[in-house]
Amino acid sequence: MSNQKTDRRTEILQALATMLESSPGARITTAALAKEVGVSEAALYRHFPSKAKMFEGLIEFIEESLFSRINRIIQDETDITEQVKLILLLILTFAEQNSGMCRLLTGDALAGETDRLRKRIDQLFERIETQIKQLFRTAEMQQSGKARMSVAASANLLVAILEGKIRQYVRSDFRVKPTTQWQDQWHLLAQNLIVK
Repeated sequence: MSNQKTDRRTEILQALATMLESSPGARITTAALAKEVGVSEAALYRHFPSKAKMFEGLIEFIEESLFSRINRIIQDETDITEQVKLILLLILTFAEQNSGMCRLLTGDALAGETDRLRKRIDQLFERIETQIKQLFRTAEMQQSGKARMSVAASANLLVAILEGKIRQYVRSDFRVKPTTQWQDQWHLLAQNLIVK
């Protein structure tokens, strides 16, 4: 029985992600979501006590997907430039493959929702920035690379670029992909951010 409940929860979250992708700019109502899943609104609330909890479920999926892979990159790769490159590419590729989630990452889908959700997205980006700062600091301590600017300024610039590319993707109704021109852009960034 609990497996069926888990499957229904997953089905609800997948439907919510699909609606976020297919209806850019539209507010998702529980009535529309229930119709998409093929259940009553009451059935939705048996799995999630509120719409905010449904959004939190998607945010948790984003966090788990990104940070488990970021940790793997850090374990598998020792070069600072390659670590940062792979982390940024991971996030941009994740955004591109999960366009509905980008509406959460930009806060677009959270208009009118509880402030707690926006803070959770803020914390996600702060965590990414902290992780990049830590990589720069570790490289400096091991003398394997050094940020040209301060560690904080370098990490902040990279996260601002990530957020800008994701926002552009949402603003363009998912036409301008986050990875478009990224190789050239990264090449310029890497040359100007990290000194070996």
